Amino acid sequence: MRTIWGLLIAGAASFYLFFHTDTFNFLSNSTSLYAMAAEEQIEGPLKMEVILEREYLDGEVSQETIEETIWTLEDFWAKYDQWQLVDMDIDYIVFRRKMDDISPLLKANGYFGITEDGTLTIFNGRPQKTNIIQSFFQIDLGKLESTKCEELKKGIPIVSKDRYVEVLETFKSYTAGEKQAN
Repeated sequence: MRTIWGLLIAGAASFYLFFHTDTFNFLSNSTSLYAMAAEEQIEGPLKMEVILEREYLDGEVSQETIEETIWTLEDFWAKYDQWQLVDMDIDYIVFRRKMDDISPLLKANGYFGITEDGTLTIFNGRPQKTNIIQSFFQIDLGKLESTKCEELKKGIPIVSKDRYVEVLETFKSYTAGEKQAN
């Protein structure tokens, strides 16, 4: 019987210490010692790694990593108000933004071309089998004019968003399998 009473008294004492000391009092409305310690450690501006992801019309995603000094949270959030928050941790934050443009890669080295099966494709450099970036739709080569076919075989450089859209629109009318209204 003494053992049971001893265990009950020890349990009650443990229960009391757990819920009534500042170290373990998670249920009280006052600030915990852990939160106060964290507040005391932050001195001056906060430095954080910011990762900016840009998603382009052609599907390419680029990343830029910068170290940001945060003086006020209000100014920081205002600076990135055009960006979407994707991920956040204690030492980094990731923002993403959809760009209304094609990627720098396409502007510098992108070419529209055609694969052996007649699929309109973007290549990294002049059209070859091994450097495909993106494929679109199959073209009916029987409907395609010989000059346009030669252009695609040589490669049509993509230098701007306007050129990208123009070429896609031009060759959309030659899509295989669709019947054109006269």
